[in-house]
Amino acid sequence: MTTANRLTLRIPPGAPERLDRVLARELRGRHSRTEIARWVRDGRVLLNGARAKAASEVREGDGVTIDLPAVVPYDVAAEDLPIDVVYEDEDLAVVDKPAGMTTHPAGPLRTGTLVNALLFRLDRLSGVGGVMRPGIVHRLDRGTSGLLVVAKHDEAHRHLSDQLKERTLKRTYEAVAWGVVTPASFTIDAPIGRHPRDRKRMAVVEGGREARSHVRVLSRTELVSAVRVELETGRTHQIRVHLRSRGHPIVGDAPYGGRRRSARAVTPALAREATEILAAIERPALHARYLRLVHPRTGVELDFESELPADFRRLLDASGLRIHSRNEIE
Repeated sequence: MTTANRLTLRIPPGAPERLDRVLARELRGRHSRTEIARWVRDGRVLLNGARAKAASEVREGDGVTIDLPAVVPYDVAAEDLPIDVVYEDEDLAVVDKPAGMTTHPAGPLRTGTLVNALLFRLDRLSGVGGVMRPGIVHRLDRGTSGLLVVAKHDEAHRHLSDQLKERTLKRTYEAVAWGVVTPASFTIDAPIGRHPRDRKRMAVVEGGREARSHVRVLSRTELVSAVRVELETGRTHQIRVHLRSRGHPIVGDAPYGGRRRSARAVTPALAREATEILAAIERPALHARYLRLVHPRTGVELDFESELPADFRRLLDASGLRIHSRNEIE
């Protein structure tokens, strides 16, 4: 049973089991595992009247009470900003975010973000992501263009968040990186955490969070390579950090060395070409091109593809690279 501020349930028949696993199963579709874990950590979950732990063993007939946190209204203003909504229904929307737009407000930034535009454009957004991030299931860096999914209500948000955690929500990016990337396909499995000397950057660090990127080379020259990267995990700056760790920073990505001319530009002709490549794009050459998800209400698998933006196409022309659509013969 759920009231405005409290949720109660009786443990159903079955073998003894951990509390967090039972709650994740019983509340699936209504509340995410992340949400449940936070409630347990904050002491909001009582088992038979006593404060519970995630690993507490529960048995048939045990009573669980959850004091739900109060709903806080959005702290973001709606703004009439141009955005490309490529799909929308009563549960979710898929947006093609332009490069240069921040996904959600943070710190002193309160305007000009994708969230400001979504509040104006859509009839509603989920609230479980927080007052500064309504609807946002996953984010893209400011300089990254491409597809992301937005939840219009809390049940959809939780379902999509679970897909992210279970790695069934597929996000595939295309990028142009400095150097001859080899081999033709490989996986980067390297933990990511805060850079030890620059807290604004991330780095491959011992003890960092698990991070895996699956890379496929699409095209390459003496100076640059076009790659397709499928994320298995979704850490902050993951693709940018992983490619940099292999010695192949993304072209245009200043924080990770991508605004410097390639060290391989050892002849005057290659140096001129490297300069032209850098002039073609003023942000990291990274685009979230493909998105695959299971619709939270219908269970139907949805596939989306974004066209490469104009600056990315200019970069390909300047560098002599070619990227096919996934639907084309490569």
